[in-house]
Amino acid sequence: MDLQQYLINDCSCLVLLNLLVIYPWTVKKTFDQLTAPILALKPRGEIMLESVPAPQKLAPHALAMTADVLEDAATGRFVLLHDPAGQEGWGGQWRCVTFARAAIDLEMASDPLLPEVGWAWLIESLKKQGCEFTAPSGTVTRVASQSFGELVDKDENSEIEIRASWSPSNEDNLINHVNAWLELLAISAGLEPIPQGVTSIAGKN
Repeated sequence: MDLQQYLINDCSCLVLLNLLVIYPWTVKKTFDQLTAPILALKPRGEIMLESVPAPQKLAPHALAMTADVLEDAATGRFVLLHDPAGQEGWGGQWRCVTFARAAIDLEMASDPLLPEVGWAWLIESLKKQGCEFTAPSGTVTRVASQSFGELVDKDENSEIEIRASWSPSNEDNLINHVNAWLELLAISAGLEPIPQGVTSIAGKN
């Protein structure tokens, strides 16, 4: 190789290195890699978290989990959908679809502001966990039941149901959205907040 060819090759290498510094090449993570932290998540001790089969027809990739708070205080389901092509109404490639139901006292059930309060619990949980999201939507329903006939001795009971979905904006912090859903379950079940710096004993999967 003569000197001129050597210099040309050397300059080409320098140009390539400079381009890599300015525009770093990264390998896009797979769905399994992005959701691995979710599957390894350990919730607070009062919540039992379990991975369950995900719906197969809503998106090319999906993950589903259920959670139950001790003493049947609350229950919920979390589904994470991913479509690289996006879907109408998502505003992105990801969508969280969640459900939370909790027992509440009759006084709370009669509060006309209960739906607004339930929705505020969700939004506050998302913000507390640092979630980046768009296009939130959902419903908050209160259910009150009274027994008759042979069940007349059964106490009246009331529940709140929060069904919500939203689109994560940052795929690198998907676990935050699961934590927000767990936070919503804890709030609706009336669990005491865990003080900052204190670690709860994790519930078993």
